[in-house]
Amino acid sequence: MTALDTRPVEASAQIRRVAHLVPLLTLPSGLWRIALVVGLPLTTAEVGGFWMRVYIVSLSVVSEGAALLTLGLVQPWGEVAPRWIPLIGGRRVRPLAAFVPAITGATFLTALWTWVFWGMARTEFYDYFNGPQAVIVTVAYLPLLLWGPLLGVVAIAYLRRRR
Repeated sequence: MTALDTRPVEASAQIRRVAHLVPLLTLPSGLWRIALVVGLPLTTAEVGGFWMRVYIVSLSVVSEGAALLTLGLVQPWGEVAPRWIPLIGGRRVRPLAAFVPAITGATFLTALWTWVFWGMARTEFYDYFNGPQAVIVTVAYLPLLLWGPLLGVVAIAYLRRRR
């Protein structure tokens, strides 16, 4: 590729696989929360009223949506904004405009889920779960420990590819 060539460089197959894995990491916890809202006995605690249920489902939808944004780091729409977006549609995305939010999110997610799991291990968190429930919640949330680091890998690969 020459200096004048503006064609996007495609992400490697390995990085594309990692980017596609990220939304799958958030899926088990989202499904666990939705199952909780529909009444499956996944905890000994009360779920709460209508607005708490709306919040829990919204948290699942927002988490999955945020994880799906990782795909923008390996897709054409992460390099050229889709035409339907007002003001910026059809324009090239500046590499730092995608990288900075992605690496910030990766750092935040890594810190958040490390803190959450450290807290779960050190508190009475598991008092709200019987044996099988504790296993299910742990298995559902454990993949979230990889969300931040894998997002960071994809973000760094994006920046290297775009520079």
